[in-house]
This record gives sequence, structure tokens and C-alpha cells, in this order.
Amino acid sequence: MSNDNTQQIPSQGDNRENEVGGLLAAASDFARSVLESIQALAGTTSCKGVQIARLKDWAIQHGCWIDKDTLGTYSDRGSENEVYASLDSRFVYKLNDFRYSDDNLFPFFERISVHNELFPDCEYILIGFAENRDGKTCAVLRQPFILSQREATQAEIDEEMEQLGFHKEQDEGYFTNSDYDIFDAVPNNVLKGEDGHLYFIDTIIFKSGTGGYDTYHSLSPRASK
Repeated sequence: MSNDNTQQIPSQGDNRENEVGGLLAAASDFARSVLESIQALAGTTSCKGVQIARLKDWAIQHGCWIDKDTLGTYSDRGSENEVYASLDSRFVYKLNDFRYSDDNLFPFFERISVHNELFPDCEYILIGFAENRDGKTCAVLRQPFILSQREATQAEIDEEMEQLGFHKEQDEGYFTNSDYDIFDAVPNNVLKGEDGHLYFIDTIIFKSGTGGYDTYHSLSPRASK
């Protein structure tokens, strides 16, 4: 298996473009190299476990392995994220355990990029990797803390998604524009900000036609109810 660790890690300067995309792109490229090596050797794309193990080693080697206790105060646990609030209340940190990546990690990396394009006011920045309370290797995502009036209503969410070019499917919180499918766009994952805007802080996104519906329904506690 290839041990290619040549991906460049962005510097910790003030360049926002590097901050937003640099580590995400580097980690995605490394995960791709692991996938390509396994495909060449074994002819399979089912390699999520190997990718995660190799990403931990890669993160430690490149100085982006994080002690979760330095992030702030533990806040909550969702279906995929362990959430911490920064001590200055400016950010939330989400330790994502890659639950909704089916057999390899590419749905995760693609999902973060698409989320940031669709919802730039609550974008995710990948700042490193860490072990959560359950001992699982996770991506550490930073998101701005949203000052909100309340949760958005489902009617408000439906209207906003329509304006973004997505139509509602039969399942609550499921929308598609035929390029991407969005799940979990429901009130407790969408906030009505003090500025009156909606903030989609926690949705699940899959590229349409890639089995996202079945993956989501097999793994989501909400779908299994």
C-alpha cells in the first residue's frame, strides 16, 4: 500500500482561502491515495476503516491531531457529531465520526464542500482530527456560533430550500435539486438568526444517484423512528 504523505498542509496564517479549503483538500487527497492503493491491490472501494486509521497517522505526522479537551466545553451529542462550545462563545466544534460515509470517506469530504457553497454563513472549516469520547477518530469541524431567535419552522425551511432551487420530497427534511440530496433539514438543525436569516447548521448531503437515501435511512436515528 502506498505511503504517500506528500500532501501540503496549509500554513496557520491569515489567508482565509487556505484556512477554509487547504486542510480539507489535503486530507481528501490523502484519503484518495489510500483508496486508490486499496483498489489497485484488492479491487474494492470498501476501505473506510483503513482510511480512518491512516488519516489518524497522517494527522499526527502533520501536526493536525487535536486534543478534544482543548476545544472548549462539551455541549451535546448528535447522531454523528460530538459538539463542543469554544470558551469565547465564538465557535462550536463538531467531532464528526464519518457515520454517513458508507464504504469510503469521499461522501464526507464532498458533503463539507457542498455545505459551504450552499450555506456560507455557517460554513464548516476542517481544523484537524481528534478522538471523541467513544475513542473514535473524527474530523474536527469549526462552525461559527449563531445568535438565534429560535429554531426555524418547517414552513420557513421549505420556503428557503425552494429559493435555493431544491424541491421537497415526501420525507420530512429531505430535499433534492437532482444534483444533491439534502436530509435532516428540520427545525432543530436550522436556526432563525437574530438577523432574520435561516442558518442550516447541521444537515446531511449526498450527491444524487449515489445511494444516499438508502445510506441515510440505514444509519440515521431519525429515519429509524
